[in-house]
Amino acid sequence: MCLLEQGPTSSHYLFEEELGAATSSQWARFVGTGACCHRLLEEDGRIHLCIACRSVQKSEATRDLILATHPAAQVSTVEVDLSNLASVLRAAQELRCRFQRLDFVYLNAGIMPNPQVNFKALWQGLLTGKMLHMLTTAEGMMTQTDRLTGDGLQEVFTTNLFGHFILVRQLQSLLCGNEKPSRLIWTSSSNARESAFSLSDYQHAKGQESYSSSKYATDLTSVVLNRKYNNQGLYSSVVCPGLVMTNMTYRILPFFLWKLLMPIMWLIRFFAKTYTLTPYNGAEAHVWLFKQKPEYLDLLVKYHSCTTGLGRCYVEPRKMDVDEDTAEKLYQKLLELEKQILERYSDLLD
Repeated sequence: MCLLEQGPTSSHYLFEEELGAATSSQWARFVGTGACCHRLLEEDGRIHLCIACRSVQKSEATRDLILATHPAAQVSTVEVDLSNLASVLRAAQELRCRFQRLDFVYLNAGIMPNPQVNFKALWQGLLTGKMLHMLTTAEGMMTQTDRLTGDGLQEVFTTNLFGHFILVRQLQSLLCGNEKPSRLIWTSSSNARESAFSLSDYQHAKGQESYSSSKYATDLTSVVLNRKYNNQGLYSSVVCPGLVMTNMTYRILPFFLWKLLMPIMWLIRFFAKTYTLTPYNGAEAHVWLFKQKPEYLDLLVKYHSCTTGLGRCYVEPRKMDVDEDTAEKLYQKLLELEKQILERYSDLLD
């Protein structure tokens, strides 16, 4: 995750980091959050970046890579494990001490534990002509095995959504009531599907599509946050980076298979515009939103990073398949769960 603060001479941005695997391109060293930070600094070198990551070593390594090409950049780090809510509360407390306001919070940390490919479904997709759709959305072909966190919550739900939610709520004093609007940029997915989500099981304890469920819940949460906070100067947007080759992606199949498939994937990009493949391309929507005025954005739209077959990057807005009443009901459930967590960790509150 990255926090950004923008002032007369600087901006502060918070990035949650999910470090990806390097590729052979010239941007190989800017993986995951690093690629986004690099591109934001190309747009405005005055911004102050704060990289949030559960691994201090990784966040400092990313900071060093950024400073190697932007030596005058302001880059700091903060340690936070989004699956550990005590860690989230401690990080929020530290950030409130460090910053007076935050202009952007890029909520892009996420996990997909023990991913399994349903090859039978993939074969059926080939026979029924749905292969391209499945390859671009992973619909019907991906399952995950989730587990409980130390707080007794589902790990994917906590890391991909609820940890972010708690952090945003704890940082309200830095995000609301500022001279200029503050922004939340959530990284969702084309795999976010209503069919994988249920209000009665919003943590997805009973299913095998926890990643898809958590991303659909992210879309719902962004919608309702706008209803609650726009009048306080806080705006929320959702992006999809497309299919990007990161550590998360490489865990889906053995590495040697990816090596064999990569030439085919570059060819597929002529037909599947969301095959952005590199972290640099995947950050297109994140950077595009950085340059927009939130008051003029459609808050029911997800902004997709896309790439043409010849490598030109662009952003495609797509209406989200979300029900605002469902979003409100999920928000109330998140508030109830938040109350329980804050009561448990009252000693960590100011």
